[in-house]
Formats: sequence, structure tokens, C-alpha cells
Amino acid sequence: MPARQLGEPGPDDATLLRMLRSAVRVPDHGKRVPFRFLRIQGDARARLGEALAALTLQRDPAAGSAVVDKDRQRFTHAPLVVAVIAVLDPDDAQIPEQERLLSAGCVCFALLQAAQSLGFGANWITGWPAYDDQARRLLGVAAHERVAGFIHIGTPQLEAPERERPDPAALLTDLAL
Repeated sequence: MPARQLGEPGPDDATLLRMLRSAVRVPDHGKRVPFRFLRIQGDARARLGEALAALTLQRDPAAGSAVVDKDRQRFTHAPLVVAVIAVLDPDDAQIPEQERLLSAGCVCFALLQAAQSLGFGANWITGWPAYDDQARRLLGVAAHERVAGFIHIGTPQLEAPERERPDPAALLTDLAL
């Protein structure tokens, strides 16, 4: 479901915790829990949008109004956005960083599924704020952390458009040793 098509109501606190309980049931080599959540809702969505719009203009003073407006509204469509933060502590050399990052990615997907199973629409988006150092600092993301995804959650305002998917048979090969 496109994030722009997600409106009120969003999940209440109890429902969100139910979704998160489901989302944390992912592969986690070494039981390191290499992820955490950041809830973005209410007025914080607009304040974050204003800060991102300012960052956009700082990065490119000639940015057009449409670009700046897109960043200003980036987090305002869905009533709830959950940032899934991958915790990649460099002191945890026993478990490869990629496995910890993949675990956080699984959390993103599991949260999508949990939201949808409870009747909400959801969309997993990253975009430049997930990778920009200044934007990550705004979100309180530490140097050893990464944004795995922003999960936008709300009530679908229209029927979700289906998109074309690849043919799994065309993707499958057999090992021939």
C-alpha cells in the first residue's frame, strides 16, 4: 500500500505492541537482538519533515519547491511510522555484521506482515534519510547503527494496487556438481 494512501486510524499502543511482538520473532544468530524501534507519530512527523526540508535545502540550496515539499511531507501521510534500527555493535565480532543487518531486515518484513494481518496497510520505505548522516543524527541513530527501514502504518484509504511480481520458476536453478 503506498504510504500516501495510509490514513487514520493507526494502531493504538496495545495493537502496536502486538505487532512488534510478532515482528521480533525473526532469525537472530546468537540471540543478540540486533535491532530496536523508533516510533514516529503525532506532531513529531511534521517536525521531522520540517527538519528534513531544511536539510534538503542545506544539501542543495537550488532544490525546487516540489522536492522540498516531498521531504517536508515524507512522514506525514501515515499516522504511524516505525523506524527499524539495525544495531551493528562493532564489539560483537562473533556474529557477522551482515547476519545482524539481515535480522533487522527480517524485522521490517515481519512488521509489515503483522500490520497487514491486523487489517492495517503498511509500506517499507528507506529513502535518503535512512542513509544521510545528518538525518540519522536527527533520529538519534548512533554511529554503529543503521536505519533498516521506515515502516509506515495506517488504514488504507483505497484498495491496494497489485504490482507485477517475478515468476519464481524463472528464478530457480539447481546446483549441478
